[in-house]
Amino acid sequence: MTEDWHERWLEGRIGWHEASGNASLKKHWQASGKRVLVPLCGKSVDMLWLEAEGNEVTGVELSAIAVSAFFEENAISYTIREGDLPAYVADARRITIYCGDFFDFGEHGFEACYDRGALVTLPRDVRPAYVEHINGLLTPDAYKLIITVEYDDNIATGPPFSMTENELLGYWPGLERVDHYDDIDNGPPKFRNAGLTEMFETVWR
Repeated sequence: MTEDWHERWLEGRIGWHEASGNASLKKHWQASGKRVLVPLCGKSVDMLWLEAEGNEVTGVELSAIAVSAFFEENAISYTIREGDLPAYVADARRITIYCGDFFDFGEHGFEACYDRGALVTLPRDVRPAYVEHINGLLTPDAYKLIITVEYDDNIATGPPFSMTENELLGYWPGLERVDHYDDIDNGPPKFRNAGLTEMFETVWR
């Protein structure tokens, strides 16, 4: 999967990227003054929005292409701090992106987590380990906003993978579904090309 992710960024196959940010985040996020973790962040402009809401934002992303693109496309200067994972630290901004394997990221004490397109990118057999790792990085009472997708995977297959309510609540039983709507127009083109006509985005908090 790691190799495939690098290939996608090299070839520009990033149909999940939302250039104007995620509407559900702007509608449902309710936290300010938090240290926010954004796993598998890509070059998401959602990190800019979260910072503007008064948060300190830390992303983790495997692809150096994606990390560099975030700073270059948003005209943000940065300094690279070496460590177990190189940290791209924005100058005069409260945004840092670590570049490398998320499972090698070990900074703790995050008070909030925004997951849009991370959990659903992972194969089912990897998700439990991902959730366990996330929980180890967060404070016990951390605020979470998790966005999943649901669709007929007999017609199309991920990533992003379809996820049921039962599976998600098996990972985080305390989450509540706050929104659910058809978002096929913003889905990866491969889904529509395969004949999928509905893809529901579900928001959990």
